[in-house]
Amino acid sequence: MKTGFQAISILWVLATGSGSALEPIPQIDRRLPPMNGVAIPVATHAELSERTESLKEAVWEVDFKTHAADVGVLVKAVEYALDHGEFYSEKEIPVATEMLDLAEARLKELREEDEVSWLQDRGLVVRGYMSSVDESYQPYGLEIPEGLDLSEPVPLLVWLHGRGDKVTDLHFLKRCLSKSQALGGYIADQEKVIVLHPFGRQCVGWKHAGEIDVFESIATVMKDYPIDPNRIALAGFSMGGAGAWHIGAHYADQFCAVHAGAGFVETKEYNKLAPEQFPANHVQMLWQLYDVPAYTRNLLNIPLLAYSGAEDKQKQASDLMARELKSVGHELRHVVGEGMGHKYNEESVAEIWKWLCESWEQGRVKQPDSISWQTPTLRYPGFQWLQISGLEAHWKGATANALWNRVEKEIEVETKNISAFSIIAGADQDLSGVKIKVGKQLLQAESPGFQVEGMSFVKRAEKWEFGEREEFSKKPGIQGPIDDAFMSRFVVVPPDVEPEANRFARWLEFELGHFRSRWKALMRGQFLEKTSDELNGDDFRESNLILWGDPESNKMIAEIADRLPVKWEGDRFEFEGSSYSRNEAVPVFIFPNPQNPDRYVVLNSGITFRENHDKTNSQQNPKLPDWAVIGLDQLPDAEAPGRIIEAGFFDEDWR
Repeated sequence: MKTGFQAISILWVLATGSGSALEPIPQIDRRLPPMNGVAIPVATHAELSERTESLKEAVWEVDFKTHAADVGVLVKAVEYALDHGEFYSEKEIPVATEMLDLAEARLKELREEDEVSWLQDRGLVVRGYMSSVDESYQPYGLEIPEGLDLSEPVPLLVWLHGRGDKVTDLHFLKRCLSKSQALGGYIADQEKVIVLHPFGRQCVGWKHAGEIDVFESIATVMKDYPIDPNRIALAGFSMGGAGAWHIGAHYADQFCAVHAGAGFVETKEYNKLAPEQFPANHVQMLWQLYDVPAYTRNLLNIPLLAYSGAEDKQKQASDLMARELKSVGHELRHVVGEGMGHKYNEESVAEIWKWLCESWEQGRVKQPDSISWQTPTLRYPGFQWLQISGLEAHWKGATANALWNRVEKEIEVETKNISAFSIIAGADQDLSGVKIKVGKQLLQAESPGFQVEGMSFVKRAEKWEFGEREEFSKKPGIQGPIDDAFMSRFVVVPPDVEPEANRFARWLEFELGHFRSRWKALMRGQFLEKTSDELNGDDFRESNLILWGDPESNKMIAEIADRLPVKWEGDRFEFEGSSYSRNEAVPVFIFPNPQNPDRYVVLNSGITFRENHDKTNSQQNPKLPDWAVIGLDQLPDAEAPGRIIEAGFFDEDWR
């Protein structure tokens, strides 16, 4: 729903107090997807647009049905290609008709049949699901061998694709229907596993919502096919190899094996940055979110194999990780394709495939006796039965090493920079009577007379005790930075009326519009947007609220203003001890929602990396921390939303 404020054109001119006029903010050129598409004949464009709009409405009418997304992704692919000019050669234009034809056939079947036939398809299949982040339809591809026995649980290979600036939804779907892609196409004839090709929001390095898409596509596949959850392997090449590195390190307990081909693993060395080129300190700290060396120990918990072409400059990533892993006593298995550049060869794939088959045969290790975990953030809190729930300080690195002696009923834990953790045994274990040794301190888990599946520990006054941290503390899933709010369901709440401060109003109009267009083009979806009056109980329970404006222009901000870390008074606001004119600066931050501390509120910000950072996936990292003050004396551009006057992190108690 468009508000009156949203409908104002970006070309409007506002009068200042002196009677002068403010110039409109120049638009920012999109980098992804590229803007150099070919022109479509007018009649063809009109025909495709008419069919697309008709099918969109038809999909909306059946979106309550379980497999409506399998139709929705096809229609959306054509819609976005038309909206953004995502046809890069004339031969791609018929692909739009092909997708709409398939959508019509599936729609007819979905309307008329209780069970849809494409669930029985073998070979190359395209399907979709509805994202929990923004309720957009997201595509995925499958390779289902003709001879694979689906009467019993089967392994799954999750294959992460490489970078393709022009491989948007339409091209991705066509490619998934055209050829086998995993491991350079060398395993096209395999009969052992289902291969899953997530889309990952196309070209964001398997980060942000693209990271979440991996797990949502897995979950969707598991609803319709008999996937063995203990035999899911993660692999990818180039950008997909980078994704396999960081997702494998972040979520080691979700996979039975990780294979990373080429890719990048960190920011500074990969981009060959000299100290004089380093960005602000908070940006360097935020590199840790995706820089794999910050999670090196996590890879000790899972079978890992790297591949590089001997002549590939991206061999740097595996060499760097070999060095990092060696520092913690592990020798990285690294297959090198002799004479190869940025691609696989058949001999190397044969070795990798043999290793994958052995990993599927062994399956995921459950309830290991020892765990080593390393993280700079509670976004990635632990492995299986060891979960970190509090840090002494974010972005300074935390480690936990735990050993469970089940015979002696004793668990030993060594921690660094950790203030709270939990032991989660599960239904098949009983922690009653177990001795817990944390450092030199011994705690006894007395038996309450019933099975104990988990227990929590907190450090107070340098002593460990049973218990948990205070509710309003940073915790897994509520720890920042700003970009974290866009990795789960969020609702954007625009201003109800135009702000009085004209420079702020101009900036707000531009930045909110920029966020809308950038999310659609880059993140391949249209986010949920509601006015303050349209928000309901489900939104407060399930969603992060992205609030734009100030208490005078946004009723939702006004409702919680007295519980936010910024204070507005008259034509000024006070934040982090400094006072600013509302017409000179804007506060942006992420904070636990005062009405539901298990969800965020974000003020005046979308995703914080911008168009200039899309040149390389290694730079698509958060560019703002938990909070910042944006100066309006510098116009938004492809680098920043304005002049960063101040920026920083809240402490572990959100102060």
